[in-house]
Amino acid sequence: MQLNDKDLLSIQETRDLIAAAKKAQSEIALMDQGQVDKIVKAIADAGVRNAKRLAEMAHEDTDFGTVEDKIMKNVFASQSVYEYIKDMKTVGELSHNDELKYRVYAVPVGVIAGLIPSTNPTSTCFYKAEIAVKAGNAIVFSPHPTALRCIMETVKVIREAIKAAGGNEDLVSCISIPTMEATDVLMKHKDVNLILATGGSAMVRAAYESGTPAIGVGPGNGPAYIDRSCDLPLAVKRIMDSKTFDHGLICASEQSIVCDEDMAPAVEAEFKKQGAYFLSDEECAKLGKFILRANGTMNPAIVGHSVEKICELAHLDGVPAGTRVLVAHEDGVGKGHPYSNEKLAPILAYFKVKDYKEACDLAVKVLNHMGAGHTFSMHANDDKLVEYFARRVPASRIMVNTPSTLGGIGCTTGLAPALTLGCGAVGGSATSENVSPMLLLNQRYVAYGLKEMEDVRKGIPTCGDAPCAATGAVSADQVEDIVKQVLAKLQAF
Repeated sequence: MQLNDKDLLSIQETRDLIAAAKKAQSEIALMDQGQVDKIVKAIADAGVRNAKRLAEMAHEDTDFGTVEDKIMKNVFASQSVYEYIKDMKTVGELSHNDELKYRVYAVPVGVIAGLIPSTNPTSTCFYKAEIAVKAGNAIVFSPHPTALRCIMETVKVIREAIKAAGGNEDLVSCISIPTMEATDVLMKHKDVNLILATGGSAMVRAAYESGTPAIGVGPGNGPAYIDRSCDLPLAVKRIMDSKTFDHGLICASEQSIVCDEDMAPAVEAEFKKQGAYFLSDEECAKLGKFILRANGTMNPAIVGHSVEKICELAHLDGVPAGTRVLVAHEDGVGKGHPYSNEKLAPILAYFKVKDYKEACDLAVKVLNHMGAGHTFSMHANDDKLVEYFARRVPASRIMVNTPSTLGGIGCTTGLAPALTLGCGAVGGSATSENVSPMLLLNQRYVAYGLKEMEDVRKGIPTCGDAPCAATGAVSADQVEDIVKQVLAKLQAF
């Protein structure tokens, strides 16, 4: 009987891909570090060679962002990621402690389910393929349907590179008939050991609810505080460079700017000088109704588009040609304040506050509304001020004097180069780190005995040693003394 049902076909394909991936993973698990690294380098080199062609395909498929910036993202996800991970020890013994007599070995998690978004489709494929294979795993991708063609072509490039390097090309594969049912099977399959989820909140939530261990991310909604100690023209340049990069598609990009009231005239003048347009109250209201849907979520029509395109869609006629970023005055957070939400487009909210303490309180409020655990940025030349924010703001990444987009992903900072940015417990994520190969392997501990049972017993006082021996009664103070004695003797071992 021939199957014509798309859902059934996609489910069967997914099961076949998982079976092939499991076999390929069992093979790479027996390779040495040099063999694994050869495969990873081949993937990185292929990414650089095909960066332009795949960027053009991604732009054609999704109409998001710019080709120039997508080329840069492909090179970053291929070469920059490789340069960071190439010397990592991920096979065999990772470390040992001769004094405490234990050794630590790397153990691949196995088969990984990789969710690929439409916002960064080709670059995310290269990044996830490299970190998965580097840790000795296989990965099966579930592609966003709108970016299927460019994702499938990227996977083809990766598979050819793996084969040429002597590996099994089934280490990396992709569902060619994407359906919700197929993704559900992928995430819940008994032979899938981990989910690496990048995408919308609903998909990430589904990954965590699947019953399979998952590493996911939450939405970004990072405020950028401009302090009086900064170099203002340079700070504005960095924010503008960041917010316009690929038309704001990376979730680490700035979503709002915050400054002290007495700095506002200078801040506004500098932003206007560098190509920003401050919307009038009427324009703010008009665009505000367009950027959010009725259910309070971001209107996908604005995602990854230029100012010109957004103005056309929202019927804003008074914005000057050549405007790089739209800036909207905002006076609150949450419902009724659309600009306080994440906007994956060249649109910024603009808040004015009394001082840095009020700025910090506002940043906390914005991130707790949306974006908790993700990214916050500030422009300041005052380390004490940086520490003040770092101890209070619920963000896993605090970017200082750098474009938040590129700093958050580790392009202009020393953070691990990554396109999956953990948000920690506060953001509902399993990690707060930029995801690297070390999060995609388990560590096996081999520990040798240091003590015998009688050695441990020697350090524990019996009732006969305690002041209560005659009565058998033990007071609270005596219990505390006994505990201190036990701890002191155990520490002496």
